[in-house]
Amino acid sequence: GMGGDPQPSGDLSSDLIGPTQIRMKTHSISPWRSRLQRWRVPLGFAASLAYLFLSRPSWTSVVLGFPVAALGVGIRGWASGHLRKNLELATSGPYAFTRNPLYFGSFLLMVGCAIGGGSWSVGAALVGLFLLIYWPVMQAEATHIEELFGADYRAWAAEVPLFFPRLSAASGKPTGERASGPTFNLEQFRRHREYRVSIGLVLVFSFLVARILTG
Repeated sequence: GMGGDPQPSGDLSSDLIGPTQIRMKTHSISPWRSRLQRWRVPLGFAASLAYLFLSRPSWTSVVLGFPVAALGVGIRGWASGHLRKNLELATSGPYAFTRNPLYFGSFLLMVGCAIGGGSWSVGAALVGLFLLIYWPVMQAEATHIEELFGADYRAWAAEVPLFFPRLSAASGKPTGERASGPTFNLEQFRRHREYRVSIGLVLVFSFLVARILTG
């Protein structure tokens, strides 16, 4: 089910991805997807090492990449303040644009870091790895959330895309509160510890700047 601490044992989302609407154990998805999830941490670690060693940043790549990555962090923070696991289906804030704003924010964060690194081959590999691992997770979560919330989820899903956001907020109100919805909750934001992602962003781009200065 939903709810509890942001990162329990067995949650499919990693610390870098953050809290999602629900929690699912790996038996909720197909065997090959389950195996892929078990490898996500070592794969992510290997990809991070490759990024650090193979990045060839320039001032241009850093200037272009940082705003994209920062936008991703902002979307994640916005989403975490609207997420109330185990209480209700989140449809307000960024959830009126995409059903997976945390994943989408993480995707933009990765794209921004890939641009900042200045190596298109490494960047493409990082983005491809992200989609390979987390696209099946989003699909499996969608199925599970529909089982939990039924008609409310289906009405929301009919208006709001799974991943890439729509350009304007969904205006329909199948639950009777979509248009206004819950407001951003600072306590929820703090509870999900999104500041860690901001720290990670600063560290990555500090490393890239250091590479430029010492190169």
